[in-house]
Amino acid sequence: MLQRRPLIALGASALAAPALLHPRTVHAAALVGQPAPDFTLEDTAGNPVTLSRFKGQPVVLEWTNPGCPFVRKHYSGNLQALQKAYTGRGVVWLAINSTEDASADYLTPPQLARWMQEKNAAPTATLMDDEGRVGQAFGARVTPHLYIVNAQGVLVYAGGIDSIPSARVADIDKATNYVRQGLDELLAGQPLSKPTSLPYGCSIKYKG
Repeated sequence: MLQRRPLIALGASALAAPALLHPRTVHAAALVGQPAPDFTLEDTAGNPVTLSRFKGQPVVLEWTNPGCPFVRKHYSGNLQALQKAYTGRGVVWLAINSTEDASADYLTPPQLARWMQEKNAAPTATLMDDEGRVGQAFGARVTPHLYIVNAQGVLVYAGGIDSIPSARVADIDKATNYVRQGLDELLAGQPLSKPTSLPYGCSIKYKG
């Protein structure tokens, strides 16, 4: 098994524990307020999905890895509820797995599709990025790492799913969910009150 490196991004506390930062997870991030990098990835059924085809709709990008305890925490029901609530309101939700195929956490497309089905997940599509190019273009560092792209194709949120960086399911209800807050503001035609936050989770196992 490869060693899983949890990354808790918490400002001073993260700086106090630099060993948690894997050097391959540090990339130049796409900038909030700028057009989101376009991409085409295959979903778990092998169909190409292109970000720009959804222009005119808000899009959530969710970096995921079922081997990560932070991902499993939020797939206890939290992420499924968000996916169902907002895809029902016209939001496109793309779950992206950038885990390299040499990692112990890697799931083949059928395995990943089966895991999502078992969890009753409801993203618009689950995409494979095992080369890591899309994750690196967005500067995705951890799972889960969340982004919101507005209907004009501009990146308006990048960061953590919520305000409590733990793997405890009990903390979900206590936390401020930044993705829900941001989507509600976006759908109401309001600027996002918190366009960025520090993500937390397991470092992405990028190729190379």
